[in-house]
Amino acid sequence: MSAEITDHLQHVSAEVAEETCVFNARLEDTLRTLPPVTVVPAPRVRAARRLGKGTFPAPVFLPDLHDLEVPGRAGPVKLRVARPTRDMTPRGVYLHIHGGGWMLGASDLQDPALAELATAVGVVVVSVDYRLAPEHPFPAAIDDCEDAARWLVERGAEMLGAPARFSIGGESAGAHLAVLTLLRLRDHRPGSAFIAANLVFGAFDLSLTPSARDWGDRNLVLSTPIIEHFVSSFLPGRSAEELRAPELSPLYADLRDLPPALFTVGTLDPLLDDSVRMAARWHAAGGSRELRIWPEGVHGFTAFPISLARLADAAQFTFLDRIYAASR
Repeated sequence: MSAEITDHLQHVSAEVAEETCVFNARLEDTLRTLPPVTVVPAPRVRAARRLGKGTFPAPVFLPDLHDLEVPGRAGPVKLRVARPTRDMTPRGVYLHIHGGGWMLGASDLQDPALAELATAVGVVVVSVDYRLAPEHPFPAAIDDCEDAARWLVERGAEMLGAPARFSIGGESAGAHLAVLTLLRLRDHRPGSAFIAANLVFGAFDLSLTPSARDWGDRNLVLSTPIIEHFVSSFLPGRSAEELRAPELSPLYADLRDLPPALFTVGTLDPLLDDSVRMAARWHAAGGSRELRIWPEGVHGFTAFPISLARLADAAQFTFLDRIYAASR
């Protein structure tokens, strides 16, 4: 294990470690019985996930959350809004970008997680329902995320009744889109209002880092063929060299003048190197960064009902709370 990983590996109790290993074994057994997403059309996978069939827990739709639409260059962009409890005055807005390999997921499929974050940090959480591949390949998703971010910065905070202090975050493909959104805002709007980035098991090199390239066929939510399938659906026809363009793979971008970032990833995630390398590059560019590597965490582990997920969530809440407290 490299020194970089060892330095940032989080300590967990023996009970948490055992629970995680038992869960991972059950998950791998379950995934062996399911057809991989590489062979099932994306609309069918989306419909099954909405019904609670497949890898992740069944979605819970909370009545306290609501949707709104904001202008976008290709038409209205839907946002899912979660507010902190009624007795809390919001401290700002958190722009959330969901994961799903740029092909799956939706803004309303993680209501409890959005509501928990909103109350734990004291922010209004706004999740973007961006257009999905393969029907809408690059740049549709990032255009929608940028449009949502610009609306928030220009007028959204006032409409949401929150101070104009913004953070951004996402999981997997959502973390990738979050960084691209920050880069677009930085390049076209000097002095971006975003004060923090919460980047959870992100994909930052779409040509594949060594851990993604060498992982192989073992399916623990992701595998090398699944990653390649997602990337080729999002960015069809690109060579490895073309996929390293900074506007596609932020690992190769100029990362100067970006806000403090927290990188979260598990040791059993094919995208482990993405977070490790991106955190190093963020730091080299002069940015503040924290890297937390969770033992035995698989890709997407924070979505599962295990103690390791709650520990990682708590670390994210603490990071965001600290930055909002310092920004007053």
